[in-house]
Amino acid sequence: MAYSFSFWTTIILIAVMMGVIQGTCAYLVFVERKLAAYVQDRVGPNRVGPFGLFQPIADGLKFIFKEEIIPVQVDKLFYLIAPAIAASTALLAFAVVPFGPTNAPPERVWPQTMEQEAKADPVFDENVKKYNEAEIRFVIAPHVDIGIVFVFAVTSLSVYGIILGGWSSNNKYSMIGALRSSAQLISYEIPMGMSVLGVVLMSDSLNPERIIAYQVEAGWNVLYQPLACLLFLVCVLAECNRLPFDLPEAEQELVGGYHTEYGAMKFALYFLGEYTHMITTSFLLVILFLGGWHFPWLQESGIAAIMLKLLVIALKMVLLIVFYMLIRWTIPRFRFDQLMGLAWKVLMPLALVNLTCVMVVKHLGWSSWWLTASSFVMLLTAAYLTLVQRLPRSGRPLRPSAESAMALTR
Repeated sequence: MAYSFSFWTTIILIAVMMGVIQGTCAYLVFVERKLAAYVQDRVGPNRVGPFGLFQPIADGLKFIFKEEIIPVQVDKLFYLIAPAIAASTALLAFAVVPFGPTNAPPERVWPQTMEQEAKADPVFDENVKKYNEAEIRFVIAPHVDIGIVFVFAVTSLSVYGIILGGWSSNNKYSMIGALRSSAQLISYEIPMGMSVLGVVLMSDSLNPERIIAYQVEAGWNVLYQPLACLLFLVCVLAECNRLPFDLPEAEQELVGGYHTEYGAMKFALYFLGEYTHMITTSFLLVILFLGGWHFPWLQESGIAAIMLKLLVIALKMVLLIVFYMLIRWTIPRFRFDQLMGLAWKVLMPLALVNLTCVMVVKHLGWSSWWLTASSFVMLLTAAYLTLVQRLPRSGRPLRPSAESAMALTR
């Protein structure tokens, strides 16, 4: 028996989610501006509508009616395609990400003999029938067994939108920003993928729905793999070009980065892709490490429980995005050499060691709490090695004190 598929239901779900994501992106810009105003002790948007709530609508209308200007020196074809690639890849990755309570699809146990096959097929067909008759699944493309791989594959294509935008602009600042972004995204995708492999090994699946089901039974992965969660969080900030990793569009250094020559709706598409990527990666982090829709003592069925679970996963996603926004006003921007050094010298070795620990614990059948202990040991070891590396061998401070500097100037 095959899984059920409804064409019109899927089309309606896609249309609804497209509208919800675009509306959410518009108001995330408003929330970020308000948070920035709060951190900097100012008011923020408050003129358009009550408490400034209509400001995103005004900004959207401004983008729509603003004159579309195409500079003379650009490569017109790729200049117009680049923003579409940046937005479409971010939206496409959301297809396999559950945004609400889901039931894990039944897993088929492949028989070894003809007798086992005759017994296994009816059982699997019955499980599929129950799965098809279950409640609404809050995912556009359910039961995709390579869902995590699909998300990584699609999101990795977003770098083409940035590279094409910088290259086709024929602007040195745009080109430098595009080159920075390509090096950054390619570097941070490696430790991001390696940090997820530990979760995949423990849950024995690449299906996001099955990963949530595993955490419902065994506990959230952040409890057992806090180091992997931290690595994934840092890599997400770099993938979304968020501070302290916003080198591709550093205003102080590059005027505007890869989108310097863009305006009106073309510029809006770049921003839509960035904020959609934030939403997708936040849902992915919630699914992989924070239990998805699961919350302690919340496993009942029914309409009320479904709405409550939907609220739980949405609240987790919103809290993560607010955390991203607060980091923007907390940590200064990295230099480019620091950015690359962090990826290749710190995150990648830690991800590799964490994966090795997961393989050992999984093979020997030890308790998952050994992974928690190993994560803290690896964090403390990395902090100690970093501190030792920064200290001078002579024991003297790296920089002269104020008194010694004044003495040298006399």
